Amino acid sequence: MRATALSARSLTAPAARAGALALAGLAVAALALPAEARSRRHHARPGEAAIAVDYGINLAGLPIGTARLAGAFDGPRYRMDVSATLTGLVGAITGGQGSAQSSGTLGTGPQPNTFAIASRTASSGIAVRMALRQGNVVQSEVTPPLIDMEDRVPVSAANKRGIMDPASALLMPAQARGELTDPENCNRTLPVFDGATRFNVVLSYAETRAVEKPGYAGPVLVCNARYQAIAGHRPDRPGVRFMEENRDMSVWLAPVEGTRVLVPIRISVRTTVGTNIIEATRWTRSGASTASAAAPNAAEATGSVASLDAR
Repeated sequence: MRATALSARSLTAPAARAGALALAGLAVAALALPAEARSRRHHARPGEAAIAVDYGINLAGLPIGTARLAGAFDGPRYRMDVSATLTGLVGAITGGQGSAQSSGTLGTGPQPNTFAIASRTASSGIAVRMALRQGNVVQSEVTPPLIDMEDRVPVSAANKRGIMDPASALLMPAQARGELTDPENCNRTLPVFDGATRFNVVLSYAETRAVEKPGYAGPVLVCNARYQAIAGHRPDRPGVRFMEENRDMSVWLAPVEGTRVLVPIRISVRTTVGTNIIEATRWTRSGASTASAAAPNAAEATGSVASLDAR
């Protein structure tokens, strides 16, 4: 498909939606923003392990942007920065920018304590702040506030417990005791809350592949992904129905050396105008070689958060 066959509008709307559901859902979310990235580059402190992954973003075979994930691990504690940039014609028209940060502890899954995400386009911007305690939201703020739509499914207090934010959802602590590429590490449900909507991303094992990228060569887990809307969404919206029925989504997970964590090396989501692919272009590992994800009773950290694309 040629660039001339796609209007800026047809590219930007699906890209924003697919990104948000891909990264915020598949394990994701700031890569999901229609945004530009200025991610912090983590330099490992003594005793820490750090990972930085640069991504290219393509929609319907066209390069439309770049993204970056940077994470640091110190025993059970983690820090994450994720950002994305739309480039070329789409970036010039939208003027979009976005980044997200989170921190917390690792158990059987991420238990965030802080989350912040902000997105901005040429015409609007939105921010979400959340403070959490071991994965339970204790305070949240969306600026500007969401419009009170009658058909929006209310988000209850129960929907805000036992969740992970979109940036933390990119971290996959090992569930199996053996190799990080054990197929069981694919099989999990990610309960994501982005400050506005609550949804699940259900992952299941598909296959194991060998990949080679600058900085990484080895096996990866290929996981199928399904999107399940829970609350905060508008169920009759075509985009919501499309994603709930979407059977063409996947995430490829690669192990971070010296840890018990996997992160996405590739995310693929079919959209109404083509497949959106976020794929690693460079993988950089640094820091301690003995860091490990913690057990479920990992020590607690504290914090607060900010920003997200309210769909």
